[in-house]
Amino acid sequence: MIGGGRIDVAFESKETGVPQGTLFAWIETAARAVTKYYGRFPVAHVVVQVRSVTGDKIESGTTYGTHDGGLIRIAVGRGTPQAHFAADWLMTHEMVHLAFPSVADEHHWIEEGIATYIEPIARARIGQLSAEEVWSELVRDLPQGLPQPGDRGLDFTHTWGRTYWGGALFCLLADIEIHRRTANTKGLDSALRGILEAGGSLTVDWDLERALKAGDSATGVPVLEELYTQMRDAPHPVDLENLWRQLGVERRDNGVRLKDEAPLASVRRAIIYGE
Repeated sequence: MIGGGRIDVAFESKETGVPQGTLFAWIETAARAVTKYYGRFPVAHVVVQVRSVTGDKIESGTTYGTHDGGLIRIAVGRGTPQAHFAADWLMTHEMVHLAFPSVADEHHWIEEGIATYIEPIARARIGQLSAEEVWSELVRDLPQGLPQPGDRGLDFTHTWGRTYWGGALFCLLADIEIHRRTANTKGLDSALRGILEAGGSLTVDWDLERALKAGDSATGVPVLEELYTQMRDAPHPVDLENLWRQLGVERRDNGVRLKDEAPLASVRRAIIYGE
């Protein structure tokens, strides 16, 4: 039981190759991260099915909604070293999926974008990642979400980059703007918690507009709906280099340096640490 949610773990084979205590700790850490970000575990009950495979890494996971919560299926290599579990992001990514309603296929970008964006922030909030590590990842990977020649908006361009990192870019822009308009009293976490409290978990199918409206209602500013109008059917290019300067994120060869004198430094800190 974590954050008000019950997590059942099912092993498809007795020969996991990895101590069950390591697997339980890995799942529990991800659940704590998601609970920290959302204020509670997203659903009343989830089953995590662990399938043992050959190899030394954690492989692809998939999350489904059920009538009372969710089902996460994930494959783990029998030779996966313990250190790999401490650095893993995949279980947290899958658990974030539980906290947003299922929407139409053309909006798959928001489901994957939220999970991609929230995962490192949630892990930072329980001390698993540093702020520098989170921003270094975003600086490195967000360019994959920028529109390419011939691209349309997020609802009409279903490439891998636009789905995962284009969706994550939508989330970052929304997070910054919510913080700006509310003088740092609310952020994207407030909006996503509002959607969840309105009943919008993976257990239900919703129109995307309903979810965005619930999120905006929770923050008191119509950022999600406005940004969706801008990005749904138009490329909406973003000057990331200028955005990093405004946030005080300076590239370094081995990562980033965070500068507190930048105009949006307080927003940058609030995004990572919440209240």
